[in-house]
Parts: sequence; structure tokens; C-alpha cells
Amino acid sequence: MTAPAPLARRAAAEAVGTAVLVAVVIGSGIQATNLTSDVGLQLLANCLATVFGLAVLIALFGPVSGAHFNPAVTLAAWLNGRRDQGGPDLREVGVYALAQTSGAIGGAVLANAMFAKPLVSWSTHHRSAGHLWLAEAVATAGLVLLIFGLGRTGRDRLAPLAVAAWIGAAYWFTSSTSFANPAVTLGRMFSDTFAGIAPSSAPAFIAAQLLGAAIGLGLLAVVFGRFRPAEPAPLVAQDERELAPSGR
Repeated sequence: MTAPAPLARRAAAEAVGTAVLVAVVIGSGIQATNLTSDVGLQLLANCLATVFGLAVLIALFGPVSGAHFNPAVTLAAWLNGRRDQGGPDLREVGVYALAQTSGAIGGAVLANAMFAKPLVSWSTHHRSAGHLWLAEAVATAGLVLLIFGLGRTGRDRLAPLAVAAWIGAAYWFTSSTSFANPAVTLGRMFSDTFAGIAPSSAPAFIAAQLLGAAIGLGLLAVVFGRFRPAEPAPLVAQDERELAPSGR
């Protein structure tokens, strides 16, 4: 087995990956509103850019840090790994969350700069309603169930396409357009554009996302059962091999 990368490198991967993800989300939203006034086309452009960007980022940074880019996913990994000691410890959770949040803010500033917007412009896009909070819980629950379900069934290699596909679908079937990520939610506060969220709306979104992550872990246990490490194959005793027929 390959030893995990040092924590500093993993944190750098999480920061850079989350920064680029937020730059893609906000930048494509700005570009879409510059090119068309049709809200449906704006959402489609924003969705496609996010799907493509997210798939590339997971494929690139997954081997280094796991490509969480999301404090809810990192926290779920800690909770899910407490039984088998396979997840991050609390120190790693804190480092990842800090890297993801700072990366998200940096990505928002970068997107603003690329389109000649003020580097920091607090969003005035209010998103505060019960149906939006429900949508965030659903989107995050599905994301967590997908990520850890793939891991439980040994299909981690599908994560870049599967996770990007889920987020792309959730853009359209949830009323909130699927933030599903506390760090991205915080980053989007810093841009008063199509993809932004007002600071006053962010706490409820984040609470709904964390609740959704917990629901996702509960569904994981219901659907896949409790995680049980694979039993090592039994070794045949030397004397048993000697007594076995030789076939001659």
C-alpha cells in the first residue's frame, strides 16, 4: 500500500482544489450572465462548467488528498472511519476544513478578479426558505451516500464521474441548485453575482448541509450495513499441505 501524502501536501491539494472549484462555479456564473439574459441557459452553462471542472479536480487531486473539497465530506469521513480507524483524525479534519474554507474564499476573489469585479463584493442574493434548506439536506445526503457507498463497494475509481454527475443532476432537481458544501457556501458569499449567496442566508444552508451529511451516513448504514473489515484468508498449515494428496 502506498503511504499517504504528508498532511501539508494534502492540505495544499484541498485548498487549491476548492479554490479552483469555487472559481469555476462563480466564474461560469458571471460568464453566463454576460452572454445571455435567459436564466435557464445561465443555469445550464453554470451547471456544465461545474460538472466538468469537478470531475477533473477529483481525478487530479484524489490520489493526494482524497479530493474532499468539502468540510461536510471530511467530517463524514471522520465519523465513518471511527469504527475501523480508517478515516482522518480530528486534527486532519480541522486542517482540511481550514484549507477548504480558505481555498473557497480565495477562489471567489480570483473569479471576481478575472471578470474585473471588486475583489470582495458581499452577495445580496438571499436564499432563505424552508424548501431551499430541504433541498440542501437532500443534495448533501445523496452526495455523502454516493461517496461512501462507492468506497464500501470498492468502486472508488468511479468517483470523478459519479460525484460530478450527482452534482450536475442536483443542480436541476433541487430548488437550491445544490451547493451541498459548507466551504463553497462561504466562498460564494464573497461575490455579488449569479452564483452568490447573501451572508445572512449562509448559516441555515450550512446547517442543512451538515444535517444532510448525517442523514447520508445513516442511509449508508441502512443500505450497506455496518462496515466490517475483510477477514484475511486462512493460511493452510504446513503439516496439512504435507498430508494433502500430491496428485501423483
